[in-house]
Amino acid sequence: MRPEHVSGAVRLQKLAFPPPFSEDLHWDSEHLFHHIDLFPEGQFVAVSGDQVIGSCSNTIIDEEHWAARGGWYRTVGGPDLEAFDSSGTTLYGLDITVHPDFRRQGVGRAFYQTRFDLVKTKGLLRYGTGCRIPNYSVYRAKHSGITTQEYAEAVVAGLAVDRTLTPLLRYGLRFICVIPRYMPDEESDDAGALLEWMP
Repeated sequence: MRPEHVSGAVRLQKLAFPPPFSEDLHWDSEHLFHHIDLFPEGQFVAVSGDQVIGSCSNTIIDEEHWAARGGWYRTVGGPDLEAFDSSGTTLYGLDITVHPDFRRQGVGRAFYQTRFDLVKTKGLLRYGTGCRIPNYSVYRAKHSGITTQEYAEAVVAGLAVDRTLTPLLRYGLRFICVIPRYMPDEESDDAGALLEWMP
C-alpha cells in the first residue's frame, strides 16, 4: 500500500464491513497513513486497473502481547498500533477488505500468502490473528445455548460453516481458542477466534 491507495482502501471499509458491524471500527485515512509510516512493508493492496479492490493491514507484536490472548485493542494498541514492536515475534493480521464484486477470485488467499511470505522473510515465529465469527448469531438462533467456543469448534470440525472462519482454516491457519469480548461485533457476540500459522 502506498499513500495514493489510502482513499480507495478507506472506501472499501464500508463495502466489506456493512452494518451491523460498527462504522466506528473502520479505518480512516489518518489510520492508514500512520500504518504506512510505521510498518510500510506490512500494508498491502490489490488493484484492478486504477481501482483498489482489496486491502490488508498488519502489525508486529511481541510475545507478551500474543500470549495474553486479549481483546483487539489491548493486543495491537488500538488503531494507531501502539503495541507495534519491530523486534516482535508475531505478524498480526488486522483486517482484510475485498470489494464484493471481486470476492471468490483468490484475492484473500493471495493476501494470506503474502502474509506468510513476510513471516518467513522477517524470520518471525508466526502469523496470528483474531477473526470474526459472524455466522454465530444465525447458528445460535437454531442451536439454543451454544457458546461461541462451541460454535468455533463446530466450524473447525466441519459441522458448521462460517463466512470468515471457514476460509481461514482452508488457508492453513490453526484454531487456538475463542477470545470473549474481542471487539464490539453483534454478529459474533463480540468474540473473536484466535488463529495462528507457523512456518
